[in-house]
Amino acid sequence: MPALTFLECLLIALLLAAAATDLKSRRIPNRLLAAGLACAAILHLCSGRPLALLDTGLAGFASGLLLFLPLYCLRGMAAGDVKLMATVGAFTGPAMALQVALAAFCAGGLMALVMILASGRLRDTGANLMALLRPLFLRLCGMPVVAEPLPTPSVGNMPYAVAIAGGTFFTLARPWL
Repeated sequence: MPALTFLECLLIALLLAAAATDLKSRRIPNRLLAAGLACAAILHLCSGRPLALLDTGLAGFASGLLLFLPLYCLRGMAAGDVKLMATVGAFTGPAMALQVALAAFCAGGLMALVMILASGRLRDTGANLMALLRPLFLRLCGMPVVAEPLPTPSVGNMPYAVAIAGGTFFTLARPWL
């Protein structure tokens, strides 16, 4: 059985702090993310591999950023969540950042489903989803598209740092499963 590395322990501490602040205030402090990036950079520099900072840290940061940036551009995710995923990538490297992102998307989908069911707004969610997908289907059929507002207000926002933490924990725990 592999043991947790110091780098992984620091990442877990960072994620617990980010998830707690996101749950409390729906924000992830930039200071926390900057401290995480500094820790990741220092640990990669001290790893004994000359290019670890570039091929693991920087490449992982870019991977994490690019995996979540489209969702930010579509207004489906906050900037703090994107920066947190980029920081996770700086710790884990590009290959594991992809695994974490996929696990976080699954965790986020489950969280969203639970939140929608708990709020009793399944019908509103369905109406909004249809309003978002209708222009896509019309465009695919070659019909003109007119932008329409959502029929109901958003069904809520979600502390996505919890999903990122859950995806990271699952990915790190896979050797023990």
